[in-house]
Amino acid sequence: MYESLSKPILCLDFDGTIHAYESGWHGADVIPDEPVEGAFAFIREAMEQFDVHVFSARSGLPGGVEAMKAWFIRHGWEEDTLGQPAGITFPTSKPPAHVSIDDRAINFTGSWPTIQSLKDFRPWNDLDA
Repeated sequence: MYESLSKPILCLDFDGTIHAYESGWHGADVIPDEPVEGAFAFIREAMEQFDVHVFSARSGLPGGVEAMKAWFIRHGWEEDTLGQPAGITFPTSKPPAHVSIDDRAINFTGSWPTIQSLKDFRPWNDLDA
């Protein structure tokens, strides 16, 4: 279903990674903030080597995928012939990605983190708080 014949999958989180998520959660179908600086340029470059999939906690909620697609178009992403964001896949379950980028993840290095380090975790946009 998600396998590509030519490119590996790059799975990108949406909130806090592509969408700035400065206003916090307002529901799966409400996306008020701007793109994170450089997000669209990165996605365009990544599309040359990867099948880009955007997956979020919104993805499995009513209206979530449609809201993300509309957000991309509203912020100037190109549309395909069906009026969808060109070249991006929006799965409703996490794809078997070659690699993922998420603002709320820790890379597993073979050693388990301490519980305290998990409790102390803060995403990139909250490091100065």
